[in-house]
Order: sequence, then C-alpha cells, then structure tokens
Amino acid sequence: MNNIGEFFTHGDWLAVVVTFATRLAIALVIYLVGRWLAKLLTRLLKRVMHKREIDTVLVDFLGTIVNVLVTLVAAVAAIDTLGIPATSLLAVLGAAGLAIGLALKDSLANFAAGVMLVLFHPFTKGDFIDAGGTTGTVDQVRLVNTTLLTPDNKLVTIPNSMIWGSTITNYSARDTRRLDMVYGVGYDDDLKVAAGVLERVCQEHPKVLEEPDTKVFVTNLGDSSVDFAVRPWVKTEDYWGVRAEIMERAKVELEAAGCSIPFPQRDVHIHQAAEG
Repeated sequence: MNNIGEFFTHGDWLAVVVTFATRLAIALVIYLVGRWLAKLLTRLLKRVMHKREIDTVLVDFLGTIVNVLVTLVAAVAAIDTLGIPATSLLAVLGAAGLAIGLALKDSLANFAAGVMLVLFHPFTKGDFIDAGGTTGTVDQVRLVNTTLLTPDNKLVTIPNSMIWGSTITNYSARDTRRLDMVYGVGYDDDLKVAAGVLERVCQEHPKVLEEPDTKVFVTNLGDSSVDFAVRPWVKTEDYWGVRAEIMERAKVELEAAGCSIPFPQRDVHIHQAAEG
C-alpha cells in the first residue's frame, strides 16, 4: 500500500495513462489498417481469380478465409502492442480453441464439409441441384452452410455436412438431359399408330435434339393401358418447357388419331342372394 501511495504521490500515474493511451491508439490504428488490408486483399484476390475464370464458389470461399485470417493477424498484433505477449495470447487462444472446438464440433464438421465441397466441386453457383433433402438453385457456398433458392423463390440454408454426407444430384452438370415420359393408350388401340404419333410429336418440336435419337417403345402392360416410354433429348435449360409442351401436344394428337387415353376404372358386380 505504501508503494501505491508513493506511486500516485510522485505523479507517475500520468505517465502510465499517457503510455497506455498511446499504445491503445496505436493498437486501434493497427487493427483498422489490418481490417482495411483484409478487405483490399480480398477484393484483389477475387478480381484476379475472376479474370482467370475460376469458379465463383471457390472465389467466395477463399475470399472469406483470407479476410478472416488477415483480420485475426491484425487483432493479435494490436493486442501485442498493448503489452500482452503474443505467445501467451496464442497459448490462451489455443486452449480456448480446443474447448470451443469440442463444444462446436458440429460447426467444425460443417466447415470441413465446406472445404470438401470447394475442393471436389460437385456443383457451382447457379446450378440446379438436389442435396440435403432440398431441390433448388445454388445461391452461395459459405464456410459452414450452403444456401439454395427453391423454384418457388424460398431461400433455404443447409449445413454443409448434410450436403456432403448425402447424395448430390446436379441437374445442371451436363448441357443436355433426357426427358422420361410415359403415355398410356387403350388395349383396343393400334400400337403402331400410337407410337408413330408420339415419335412425330417429338420430332416436330423445334427444341428436341436430333442426336441422341428419340426413343419410343412399349414399357408396360398395365391394368387398363398399354404404356409407352417416350425419351427425347433436349438442352438442360429447355427441360421443363419442352416437357410441358410435348405432354400437351401428345394428348391432342393421340386423341386426333383415334387413340384413347384410359384411366384406372373398376367394374363392380352386385349379386343378390335368392330369397329362400
């Protein structure tokens, strides 16, 4: 207590305050410069990668990592300026990181899955995929989650571990897709006429590709219909539009050719017991 009283008596407290304020100002400047540098490096990295036509998902992912790392270095440097040894700080951060890692193991699993998604590249931004139980267009791949935009304009956020740990179907991965449609006609109809109508409808559509060839064949003898498999090829972006147009046109042309499109039906016979 005597030493403390002597310290304040001699007015050294003013020097301490000035020294601490100076260090605090320098630390603040270091952190702000670090944040500015992090944003600058992130922008430069993204610009260079975009010029090299690197995938957008990888660009965003690496940009986020660079931003976080540079900011973290600036924060450590700023704290070291305040007189807190960096080695001690790193030891504390390491211990805290271990505890936080055990508590947030699911988040770390999502981060690891995000790295795998970026490295193995099963999809990119703008692809239409089915993953993690959701179907939609890839909006963004973040460190721990991925966002999809559904066809009805809902934004769905999915943890990366759910996507990486499940089957991923990428509908946009190829330039062309095959339409798989089934049409049923009655057992009394001429099957050659029905097959000819279905082939003609596909061949006359301007967006159906000539190669590979359209396939039309009987695929099933159902309870009330003979089922034809119709499999034309189209460009991926034309898939849904062509499918709807062919389905509508095929019904009209089949009926015009005298073919029936049966629906499931059942005859019920009632037997009345004779009065005794």
